[in-house]
Amino acid sequence: MRSRSKSTLFLIEQLIVIAVFAICAAACISILANAYFLARDSRDISNALLAAESVAETVRATSGDFDLAAQIGGWPESFTERGTQARLVFFDSNWQMSDFSDAEYILRLIDSSSLNPHLLSFEISVSRTTGDELVTFPLAIFSPS
Repeated sequence: MRSRSKSTLFLIEQLIVIAVFAICAAACISILANAYFLARDSRDISNALLAAESVAETVRATSGDFDLAAQIGGWPESFTERGTQARLVFFDSNWQMSDFSDAEYILRLIDSSSLNPHLLSFEISVSRTTGDELVTFPLAIFSPS
């Protein structure tokens, strides 16, 4: 009778160990999943900032000449959005310029200049194609001419 009760205790002990292991494994998987998504978001925001800064510097180098900046940057034709001139630049999953069919990220450059010809203002935003916005910032250029 004693050997049978010892095996029952051993079985209960093993079940408790397996339960504790399963709880720890679930916690570790949750932590790793969160770390993966944080790293992905951090990488995307860093790349979005680099792309937006590149566009901003190109626009600034051309003193706000939208068409010349687009020609230098290799951006597609402009279109009108909310009554203002705008450009879209599409990026694939490796942050290389692509067309709409391969796009995972969209950079919008919107000319929001006022009536003052000496102050050119733009809005640059980068988002995922799913709509998650990564970065948005304004760009203002003073042009004395």
